[in-house]
Amino acid sequence: EVQVVESGGGSVQAGGSLRLSCAVRGLSHSSYCIGWFRQAPGKEREVVAALASDGSASYLDAVKDRFTISKDNPKNTLYLQMNNLKLEDSAMYYCAAGGVSAHLPLSGAYCLRETEFFGYWGQGTQVTVST
Repeated sequence: EVQVVESGGGSVQAGGSLRLSCAVRGLSHSSYCIGWFRQAPGKEREVVAALASDGSASYLDAVKDRFTISKDNPKNTLYLQMNNLKLEDSAMYYCAAGGVSAHLPLSGAYCLRETEFFGYWGQGTQVTVST
């Protein structure tokens, strides 16, 4: 069974940085997507960044050039480095994963677009950006 557990959220002033971590266990699929989503109060959940099994990444336009998704394979840990944080980045952030046993040509762009592919979710970690 796939398990994902986030950590690293907190409060930061606008312009600051945070790094979120996600321990990923049991994702042994040949093809997979892993990524970060967020949901602010009263808003729909949105995908922020996604990483595919081919190593390619894709980002929500609003976070491009500020956020970086990466994966430490030996540690089975996914990261989201968030720089130059803005008030509108405040949200609950969720780590998610999904995979299939078949070899599929998944890409970061596919993972960002086909969010229903993500079937395993963490509990979330809060990020609050203030002035």
